[in-house]
Amino acid sequence: MDFGAKGGAGMIDEAVLNFSPASLMLLNAILAVVMFSIAIDLHPRDFKVLAQGPKPLIVGLASQFLVLPVLTFLLVLAVQPQASVALGLILVAACPGGNISNFITYRAGGNAALSVSMTAFATVGAILLTPLNIAFWGSLYAPSRAILEQTAIDPVQVAITVGLMLVLPLLLGVTLNSKRPQVAERLRAPLQWLSMAIFALFIVLALAANWVQFLAFAGGIAALVIFHNALALAGGYATATLFRLSPYDRRAVTIETGIQNSGLGLVLIFGFFGGLGGMAVIAAAWGIWHAISGIALAAVMNRRVAAR
Repeated sequence: MDFGAKGGAGMIDEAVLNFSPASLMLLNAILAVVMFSIAIDLHPRDFKVLAQGPKPLIVGLASQFLVLPVLTFLLVLAVQPQASVALGLILVAACPGGNISNFITYRAGGNAALSVSMTAFATVGAILLTPLNIAFWGSLYAPSRAILEQTAIDPVQVAITVGLMLVLPLLLGVTLNSKRPQVAERLRAPLQWLSMAIFALFIVLALAANWVQFLAFAGGIAALVIFHNALALAGGYATATLFRLSPYDRRAVTIETGIQNSGLGLVLIFGFFGGLGGMAVIAAAWGIWHAISGIALAAVMNRRVAAR
């Protein structure tokens, strides 16, 4: 498929994927469980430690919410994709770090505590920054601006969605780890593996329900998603290097920037954009590819011990 054509008249802009309200509720529940499984790794004292040395966290959040959206917009300007594809790239870039970033950072020999904290802070920040980034960068590209003008996106509703699905489980998980650490310890490993397995199964089933449309569009989108993900990882690494973070922290920032919460992206796409084809295929392809690239990168990084 040709993504060089500017404008929103292409087939992919008109395609709507099959995704029932019940499926959306299930995805919300899965992401809440995923977030809870991440949060029970956190303790209030972790935030005090970061407050004493916040530079890696600040650099990481800037990489996620400033550097990646800018790089994504430059990619959109260079490639000139169709409207829904462009908005899908922008939306994924506007999401906080993904649910498997902490696991991949640990496997890479990076600062897993920083990774978990970045996920937590980015998730809270996403209440404001995700809708802001979507609206700002999406409106700067004329074809995607047309979609935004036709879509009733209520920032308050986006904030409520993110809050209930991600922030509430985060607070509950931190509270449990603080008040009942023995229970959190028993739940931690099985819950993390179970939540990742359920999320992966959900993506597979969602793709199966839309397989014909996914095959029709995925070929042309695959290269774009792979390049976008590589750009995200490179942007994270370059930002961490520019600010002279240690290799140990740099690995966490690199992976957090390159692993995006595409599940949240799908919730927003089906909740606010009616399952628009280009956006949904971008988010689904990201959900598959970032796991592959992240695990491969972790294997490479893990061969060398990172200096702290």
